[in-house]
Amino acid sequence: MIAHVSTVAFQGIEAVPVDVQVQISPGFVGFTIVGLADKAVAESRERVRSALMAVGLALPPKRITVNLAPADLPKEGSHYDLPIALGLLAAMGVLPVEALSRYVVLGELSLDGSISTVAGTLPAAVAANAGGQGVICPKSCGPEAAWASDGMDILAPESLIQLVNHFKGSQMLSRPAVAYAEDGGRLPDLRDIKGQESAKRALEVAAAGGHNMLMIGPPGAGKSMLAQRLPSILPLMSPREMLEVSMVASVAGELAGGRLGRRRPFRAPHHSASQAALVGGGLRARPGEMSLAHNGVLFLDELPEFQTRVLEALRQPLETGEVVVARANHHITYPARFQLIAAMNPCRCGRAGEPGHSCARGLRCAAEYQARLSGPLLDRIDIVLDVAPVQISDLSLPPPREGSADVAERVAMARALQLERFARLDARHLRTNAEAEGELLEAMIDLDRAGQRLLQDVAERMGLSARGYHRVLKLARTLADLDGGGKMARSHIAEALSYRNEMRPLRLAA
Repeated sequence: MIAHVSTVAFQGIEAVPVDVQVQISPGFVGFTIVGLADKAVAESRERVRSALMAVGLALPPKRITVNLAPADLPKEGSHYDLPIALGLLAAMGVLPVEALSRYVVLGELSLDGSISTVAGTLPAAVAANAGGQGVICPKSCGPEAAWASDGMDILAPESLIQLVNHFKGSQMLSRPAVAYAEDGGRLPDLRDIKGQESAKRALEVAAAGGHNMLMIGPPGAGKSMLAQRLPSILPLMSPREMLEVSMVASVAGELAGGRLGRRRPFRAPHHSASQAALVGGGLRARPGEMSLAHNGVLFLDELPEFQTRVLEALRQPLETGEVVVARANHHITYPARFQLIAAMNPCRCGRAGEPGHSCARGLRCAAEYQARLSGPLLDRIDIVLDVAPVQISDLSLPPPREGSADVAERVAMARALQLERFARLDARHLRTNAEAEGELLEAMIDLDRAGQRLLQDVAERMGLSARGYHRVLKLARTLADLDGGGKMARSHIAEALSYRNEMRPLRLAA
């Protein structure tokens, strides 16, 4: 008899069905696993053998063959332990095969028979629910699986013996409840920043429309402080966004305790990060910082200090909203629709342009430093802001009256207007102005004649590309939404162009 147990393999955040086939037959004693399994899956033989011994069972002295079908699909990870063990128990007649057919199974076994946490439980549970099956997973992953559906059958045992007792009727496992992530306490507030009113305005515009932003200024000007306060003015995630973010975190093994939260992710990798760390991939492909920042913010401090190939890898995700990791035999796609916020010094010494400062290397210091950013990458940034150093006199002023809560209200209003507009235009999959393209963007633009003349004249003088021209329109649309969502005016175009004008010195350097 051949026992069948359902499990999954992961391609990106997609859970692909895998049929675990277990056969116990006469012949030379052996335990073989086939089906393009990696080292972790091959080593499950010893973990399964020891776990069965821990519950008082021994493998029969026969030939045991485990096939992971389809055979041409790579199998990676330790979550195949539990389905292989259950398949053996079914083939030995300990568990009913019919009962196991109703579940998708995943879990790692310890030598004492306990079931350890595995990555990817949430996408596996979503796939199981779509196929009309339940899920068996480790107890620590139960709250994560419970998010897939309210009526889904979920078994979350702590050990293998608990699961065996449940199917024999001597112990009943209760369905796990969903868990919510704690808010993490108070976020940094804009009220902490004294001065920098123009930078706060630009940050508000970036938050309202999901626009990419680059801040340039000397050390100590407050660039990092501004970026760290962006999450405090962003709206909470919708249920759909929360599920998307949590599925990426689940595959990466970063969904602690199966708790889902509504705060948008804020990722700030160090400038020494490798391309695999930022984009994703590695020996066992995992989501990178771009995907972990999906529906949130990716903050890159000291932008020119990143490796050139790492910076150039940003270009495709900024346009398409996804990352594609190419392998020899397959491709893996991760969602990566993030908002890029970057900061940099104007030059290596950080003081170029300061009154009274003269660099020993002259203009070459700033030109060489800024040339590390390519023109195509800069073209994908909507707002380039010159952050001036804070005056000592500003530090003695009382805290500003307006804080993050006040700005967050305006941002939420502007985003609500965008969602209403997208619903009218039958584009409910979009959430911010920065995502609009093509005919949809044209349908969103209602520019008066004065604004059209200004945009055409200045765009020609600035030498804007087609992408840059459209990004100015998106930025102007966001500015109009912050003013109540009315018609776009000349003042909105002028402010949008001013944010692109700061990019001209960088273009010349690049």
